[in-house]
Amino acid sequence: MGSTEEDPNKPLSLYEPSSPSQPLLSKPPIEEHTSVPSQPDPQEPDPVQFIQINYNYGPRPFKDLPFLILFVVFVIATFAWGIFSVCNKNSSFTSVSSYAYNSTSGSCVEESASVSSNWGSVNFTFLSLSSSFSKDLTWTLVLTLILSVPISFLLLLLLKRYTKQIVYISLPFFVIVPIFLNVYWFVACTVSSSCSDVFPLAYRILVLVFVFLIIGVIVWIFVANWHRIELTIQIIGVASDALSQNLGLFVALPLLTLGLIIYYAPIIVFLVFARFNGKIVAKESSGEYECVWKQDSWVPAYFAVAILTMLWSLSAMVEAQAYVISGTIAQWYFSKEDSKPRRSIRSSLRNAFGPSSGTVCLSGLLICAVRIVRAAVDSARQEDVPGFVILILRCCVNALLSAVDFLNKFTINFAAITGEAYCTSARMTYELLKRNLLSAVFVETVSTRLLAGIIFVVSAIYTIAVCAILKGATKLGAEAYFVGFLAWVLLIMVLGFFVHVLDNVIETVYVCYAIDRDKGEVYKPEVHAVYVHVPLSRNHRTTFVPTTLGV
Repeated sequence: MGSTEEDPNKPLSLYEPSSPSQPLLSKPPIEEHTSVPSQPDPQEPDPVQFIQINYNYGPRPFKDLPFLILFVVFVIATFAWGIFSVCNKNSSFTSVSSYAYNSTSGSCVEESASVSSNWGSVNFTFLSLSSSFSKDLTWTLVLTLILSVPISFLLLLLLKRYTKQIVYISLPFFVIVPIFLNVYWFVACTVSSSCSDVFPLAYRILVLVFVFLIIGVIVWIFVANWHRIELTIQIIGVASDALSQNLGLFVALPLLTLGLIIYYAPIIVFLVFARFNGKIVAKESSGEYECVWKQDSWVPAYFAVAILTMLWSLSAMVEAQAYVISGTIAQWYFSKEDSKPRRSIRSSLRNAFGPSSGTVCLSGLLICAVRIVRAAVDSARQEDVPGFVILILRCCVNALLSAVDFLNKFTINFAAITGEAYCTSARMTYELLKRNLLSAVFVETVSTRLLAGIIFVVSAIYTIAVCAILKGATKLGAEAYFVGFLAWVLLIMVLGFFVHVLDNVIETVYVCYAIDRDKGEVYKPEVHAVYVHVPLSRNHRTTFVPTTLGV
């Protein structure tokens, strides 16, 4: 107790001076002699009532169990009902055309001349693909999938060490690449007689101008947010460093996605066989009878249950992946500088699919409901239904959906750190950020746009190279552009997954920084040096002073 030697493993404190002359964040002086005692504001919460928030390394109790039970009931109903549909299928579904109405018996009977199934006579129409085209397409997609892995890791390494250079090199390409593609398309279509005949000059000019307007909007977005670019660069650099310390996530997360696909496979089979449940009946049409297939009355209900289960499972898996990312990054953040957390991914997986599985299911259910309602609202907007009441209803629904998005922000990240229930995590997250004067909605959305722009540039350059190789080394003509487009789609899907993971890392580090600040400690000084500017970047367009973080 009397020793003045400091523990080197103890995190720095925001309220204790790191040196005798340079405190990190000095406490305000306390008045010892006051004539009138200060009266506490009844509107302000007492700071003593707030518990210390830490990463929960110990055993966690099960939370939000009712929603886990409800999810399990949906899954069991989907599989049990699906197995029944397979066992109860009617093989006559594939031979409806071989049945004819018999006026004597008043029912549909199978004609003797058409006893055999008509599947062999069905003429499937496919695209006329040459063998060389199929071979080139297959090899291009396979090589793209293989190369996407080193491209992702190389991009992560570059973002970690050369964030500033990568961003500033990519920024001009955000404009150059769309302009090049727009002009190239316009010239190629003008030169080609077949394209110019189908697409008149007036329409080509209209599309050209429209694309240039979109490019102008992109330029305006970056110009309007230019004061936040420098801060965003450092945020991406910090998040890339955190992700590079936990590369095992790039194994665990794709395996979770693969598990979801395997889980979907039997449900899709059940949906196919559900259509086989029914019977062939006679239907009168214009005084004549014909034999048609009539599904059993429960088939539409099963389709609804199975599709809802699939949507809920998808959103729950997305939230489970965010939970695993948050738990893993939080363990890295709150670890000592000279030690590395062991089995952090394994413990996060165990918590996500164990004690916090109900929380994950509840979060997934809310996200799924928001997406369904928002899709319904967008569909109604496209139908352009008139009426003032409809307009008010749309505004109310949009406000409600925005409130749910606001509530869900950072909630799953906080639940992964503390193991609290969903509602408790939402309330504690809001109070945590409010106490520390931080925004409850993450302010640096520019980081997502920058990362999206970077992967678009990388995938576009890759696609141009693929098209050039295919045009020069193969006999493909215009089909080379179609193959290049499919390669672009595949690569941007893989890189989009990388950006999704990095976005979750950014949000998790933000929550960990808020917890650090709330406790007055500094586990990761390099994170504090960057995130301390986040609240200022939204309200003040002040000159940002870069910190020496190697970016």
